[in-house]
Amino acid sequence: MSTSQQFDHIIGLCRQVFQQKLKDYGASWRIMRPQSITDQIYIKANRIRNIEMNGFTKVDEGVKPEFIAIVNYGVIGLIQLSLGVSYSSLEIKMEEALTLYDKYVADTKDLMLDKNHDYGEAWRNMRISSYTDLILTKILRTKQIEDNQGKTVVSEGIEANYMDMINYALFGLIKLEFDEEG
Repeated sequence: MSTSQQFDHIIGLCRQVFQQKLKDYGASWRIMRPQSITDQIYIKANRIRNIEMNGFTKVDEGVKPEFIAIVNYGVIGLIQLSLGVSYSSLEIKMEEALTLYDKYVADTKDLMLDKNHDYGEAWRNMRISSYTDLILTKILRTKQIEDNQGKTVVSEGIEANYMDMINYALFGLIKLEFDEEG
């Protein structure tokens, strides 16, 4: 399978979880400010790192659901940056939420393919734990940008950092799903 096909397979799994949660909870995430989304991604990435370092969990969930959550919260972050915060989850219907999900996933995939071309798929030779550390680094960068009211001097903004977090989580999921770790 090509990287593009693997991306599509994994994003299909993530989208399915996103859609199921929309059915369960509606778009309750529409009230979340970007800072809260960044913190939620931090919680997920930090849990992955703790599992990686400790080698076990007390809660019966592994790293895959956490990487899926990072992907989905990253997409939610991109949607919220675009639409702004709402005080009602009722203003967005499932079809619109899924259309926006697909749009931001397509944009993120395009970025991944462009970077993949330039970097020669270097991610395939990396450890999954490195993706976790890179996600945590991107989170810290995003928090700093948020603290600076979104202003940067020479760095990419919050949207680019969310996209990178999504792609690193997808790389981890690809390696886990297709047993490329070793």
